[in-house]
Amino acid sequence: MRAVLQRVLYASVKVSDETVGKIEKGILALIGIDSSDDEAVYKYIIDKIVNLRIFEDDDDKMNLSVNDIGGGILIVPNFTLYADARKGRRPSFVMGAKPDEAEVKFKDFIETVESLYGNIQTGIFRADMKVELLNDGPVTILLDSDKKF
Repeated sequence: MRAVLQRVLYASVKVSDETVGKIEKGILALIGIDSSDDEAVYKYIIDKIVNLRIFEDDDDKMNLSVNDIGGGILIVPNFTLYADARKGRRPSFVMGAKPDEAEVKFKDFIETVESLYGNIQTGIFRADMKVELLNDGPVTILLDSDKKF
């Protein structure tokens, strides 16, 4: 699993001009699914999302997590996180899970997040989504369950 986390002052996702997910201060998490992802991977990524200390404390040090501040998490499926653009000009997407499998895994991931952290919103898998955000910092963190970065 891969994730791009952005610390935001707000974020929302729309499908067909309808807002389907919206948070105030918190984390926008773009999530890419791999066919090898399982519950252990979900818990690893969720622990990072919920507990990374990327919010400032009273001394302006990044010592607080989204959990500490009671912030929201907007989770948006994004298959392009597994794009391989090393060769040519057209990215290859063969590294990620196939769409049907990825959709099931994304739903499982969301269920796991909801069981561990209640303040979440989501995008819609396979939908043409429009994501709006105000990145705070900017703070952007890359996660990879295979620990490639």
